[in-house]
Amino acid sequence: MAWYDNTVRARSQPASAPPGMTILSVDSLTKQYGERPLFSDVSFGMLKGERLGVIGVNGSGKSTLLRIIAGLEPADRGRVTVAGGVHCAYLPQDPPLEPQLSVLDTVFAGDSPTMSLLRAYEHLSSELATRPDDGTLIERLGALTPQLDALGIWEAEAAARAIIDELGLAEVINQPVGTLSGGQRKRTALARILVDRPDLLILDEPTNHIDTETIAWLEEYLARTPTALLLVTHDRYFLERLVSRTLELDRGQVTSYQGNYERYLEQKAGRLAREAAAEEARQNLLRRELAWLRRGARARTTKQKAHVERVHALLEQRPTAAQGTVTIDVAAGRRLGKRVVELTAVSKRFGGRQLISGLTLEIRPGDRIGIIGPNGSGKTTLLKLIAGRLEPDSGSISIGATVHIAYYDQEAAGLDDSQRVVDYIREAAELIRGREGALVAATAMLERFLFSQEQQWATIATLSGGERRRLYLLRQLIEQPNLLILDEPTNDLDLQTLTVLEAYLDDFPGAVVAVSHDRYFLDRVVQRTFAFEGEGRVVEYPGGYSMYLAYRPAQRRAPRAERGAVRSTGRAAAGGGAPEPAARRLSTMERRELGQLESQIAALEAERARLATAINAPGADYSALAAELSRVEAAIEHSFNRWAELAELA
Repeated sequence: MAWYDNTVRARSQPASAPPGMTILSVDSLTKQYGERPLFSDVSFGMLKGERLGVIGVNGSGKSTLLRIIAGLEPADRGRVTVAGGVHCAYLPQDPPLEPQLSVLDTVFAGDSPTMSLLRAYEHLSSELATRPDDGTLIERLGALTPQLDALGIWEAEAAARAIIDELGLAEVINQPVGTLSGGQRKRTALARILVDRPDLLILDEPTNHIDTETIAWLEEYLARTPTALLLVTHDRYFLERLVSRTLELDRGQVTSYQGNYERYLEQKAGRLAREAAAEEARQNLLRRELAWLRRGARARTTKQKAHVERVHALLEQRPTAAQGTVTIDVAAGRRLGKRVVELTAVSKRFGGRQLISGLTLEIRPGDRIGIIGPNGSGKTTLLKLIAGRLEPDSGSISIGATVHIAYYDQEAAGLDDSQRVVDYIREAAELIRGREGALVAATAMLERFLFSQEQQWATIATLSGGERRRLYLLRQLIEQPNLLILDEPTNDLDLQTLTVLEAYLDDFPGAVVAVSHDRYFLDRVVQRTFAFEGEGRVVEYPGGYSMYLAYRPAQRRAPRAERGAVRSTGRAAAGGGAPEPAARRLSTMERRELGQLESQIAALEAERARLATAINAPGADYSALAAELSRVEAAIEHSFNRWAELAELA
């Protein structure tokens, strides 16, 4: 079975399962690796069109569960049943693609009659685009058309072409997969399973290694597609907007929660509260029963035996050990002076491409900066320039004397698979200073990061992808940096660790610069966003991802295909039309105003928060406070509009 398709059907069109039909049944699945149990007796079912999100801490077995369901890995015990005629497609975290195949052949690699015809049609169309007068090609295309008509494939062809365009693959459609970037390969794999229009999509971290724009498109596409979804993801907006039921792998068991991510959080909080109350009642009853026994009953009466049996029953009701919680108990970073990092007119080229052009950027103490942009646009290059790992082609970079940098990179540089987990941490420090100032042994700190004693003495090669990232994060933090540079910090980390990391960054006294495609993380953490917008332009926006969406120019919000059409029209018109007027530059006064607006907006937002709190206080003058709040809201809107206008000119 191919990685992308565990088809259980013999048909050319997707089956139309009746509403309410169970398309997938998972019965008593159990899996263990060596001495390490992953999960036991996991059972659930899926209805046609249902959307399930699977969550759990790193190492709980989420990816293994998906691989078993996809038929790529055997379970120790249990059974997976897919309804007859149901077409399933599986996307792993790192899809194995044939490097010598073209993008076109990879996307249309399905073996159904529909895919075979589409593949032939796309090949002929691609050749005809380069040789429009080739009579043989025209004749072959004409012979193929009746077959396409007979199967009604034109709608599928239009949908496939839209997917290819929206995923930004049209320009590389004839390139070998082996020449693509990591993000392009992931988008090619996505196109491959989406074009095949399966009845059930099984997706393992589909948002890893793709940019925010592609993620937003994928979310919209899946929202309007009737296919069923079984999804492992750390993207909380995906879970919030796409999922109708949440399955949590916790302590080897699966618990089902109805609803999206918000409803999951509410229901889990209620369940934990009930479990805590039940445990407290059990302990109280046990204390009373033991006290009665200690008073010494006179004889072994039936009544006495009943009490003894009740005590044994209460003791056997001990709850399963609670799932651990990651604790980032590392001392705050070192003292940071007023000057952190200043980039002045920095430019950088790679392979003939202008990635960064004339960028001026100041990182200040306490900054929370997010960097976004398409894959390959230069985001990681900018981080390496800031960290001093690369030199600019022109311009200057000045780093403050008190700055101590920790660089959390995508590749987790320095992790040696043959090294033991505990030795990797001991390389940095045998004793680690905690938040309260006490020294903590490396083994104890690893336990706070949910590495058991068994895992600590095992090699790094035995860890899951998420556990490796968590270990790498600990190593960076124990260096006590005051400038954290994070390159895709949310990749492979579970939701619990992400939540704890975000809370840690709230109190982190230094500056943070993060490249991320995680929209929730950007909204939660970031105060300023720098967006790569092509041809080396890096534009600053206030706030996180949602604010960026609200204030970027309308043309940049157009669908990817439309923007491509605009670019093509511009190139076509370049030969004859009048040249565009040169862009006006900011005056000295306007540049000063732009800098003042940032602090002005921050002050206005703080005032808005103060008024919102005051208006709900007992005895508050509601009319006066409401009028003042309305005035502040209007001032924020006016300031943002002016900021966006000046930022675009800049």
